[in-house]
This record gives sequence, structure tokens and C-alpha cells, in this order.
Amino acid sequence: MGDRVLLIEDDSRLAEMVSEYLGKAGFHVVHAETGTRGLALHGREPADVVILDLMLPDADGLDICRQIRAAPTAPS
Repeated sequence: MGDRVLLIEDDSRLAEMVSEYLGKAGFHVVHAETGTRGLALHGREPADVVILDLMLPDADGLDICRQIRAAPTAPS
């Protein structure tokens, strides 16, 4: 299996397109529609790469980014 990508994106069409493209390139994509869900997924199984929307319905994407980067399992 390829690198694990966490995609945090509330636009389902865009998320589907990105997931399909990355999947064909060999990446394992996990999608979260909210920042809260993305943080929970990352906490359970850290991703190698995070693709993050900055304008999420439940949170500011920059705050989510700061929380992910502060975690000891953050991708570098």
C-alpha cells in the first residue's frame, strides 16, 4: 500500500476527484468532511501527508493545521 493521505475537505465533488487521482497514483486516501473528524482520524492512525481545506464548516483550517503539527505524530 502507498503512503497514507488524509484529505480534510468539505466539498464532496472535489474530495472525490482528488481521492480518485491520488488513489490511481498509488496513495491510500482517507477523507474527512470536517476538521473535527480529520483530527480524530489523524489521532487514531496518523497520515504521511495531510491535504487540508482552510475553510471548513466546523473549524478554521489553520487551527486544524496547528493542532496536527503540534501532535507528536505530525508529518514533517
